[in-house]
Amino acid sequence: MSTIHIKLLLTAIFWGGTFIAGRIVGRNLDPCSAAFLRFTTASIFFIFLLWRVNGRLPAIKKNQLLPLTLLGMTGVFTYNIFFFKGLKLINAGRASLIIANNPIFITLLSAYFFKEKLNLIKICGVFTSVTGAIIVISRGNLNEILNGGIGWGEFYILLCVGSWVTYSLIGKSIMKSLSPLVSVSYSSIIGTIALFIPAYFEGVTKNLTYYPLNAWLAIFYLGFFGTVLGFFWYYEGIKAVGPMKASQFINFVPISAIIIAFFVLGEPITLSLVIGAILVISGVYLTNR
Repeated sequence: MSTIHIKLLLTAIFWGGTFIAGRIVGRNLDPCSAAFLRFTTASIFFIFLLWRVNGRLPAIKKNQLLPLTLLGMTGVFTYNIFFFKGLKLINAGRASLIIANNPIFITLLSAYFFKEKLNLIKICGVFTSVTGAIIVISRGNLNEILNGGIGWGEFYILLCVGSWVTYSLIGKSIMKSLSPLVSVSYSSIIGTIALFIPAYFEGVTKNLTYYPLNAWLAIFYLGFFGTVLGFFWYYEGIKAVGPMKASQFINFVPISAIIIAFFVLGEPITLSLVIGAILVISGVYLTNR
């Protein structure tokens, strides 16, 4: 296995670990405060990275400001508020499998908005993955969905999916004129600024000294390993082996989340979780072939 493949595998493990770190942070911090501190950490590293790669902070044109703001408000602001709200209520492994359906909805909406073709294999992948997600959400009991037995935690994580899909579709347009690093860095900074307002009213500035050490370690993990390093290595992988091969490593994200959650948080690995994981990962694989 080459160095780039090891980096891609580690990236998938890092991203799987964000669900466990998010669960730890969610137990100790309010959602907006958690999101603000995560992306304050990430933004500091992104600024350093931009400076190192470009020798300066790249200039932004006026017509790029609105798309970048929308990226910050969807991929950073709303996504992370719902992420931490959801992880306060449901297990990390379940949340990771719901969010693993991101590529499915991106594929469907890309076909609608950008006229990308859907073949039979991709359509089968969509149905397979969505079936897996339904099994995970309902814990294997479909009557729960029919009777409205799904909780707020699942609902918040589904809103995460909606936020990320919107972010990805907007990013598809803006990245024609800006590099991924510049787009993600500036959207991170914009989202962080927006998050400060609700975080302030949650009391983040007053509570900084009261957060436990494990919460601070989890925030650093989310900001550096889960956001900056994960992003940088993933795009290194795309550059080296191409987007199709690099994207296959994302299938390891829910697997790593379930395994890490089992060992770190003691979350059970149920039959519905295993079946759902197999279907979701198979569906994402077929969709991205």
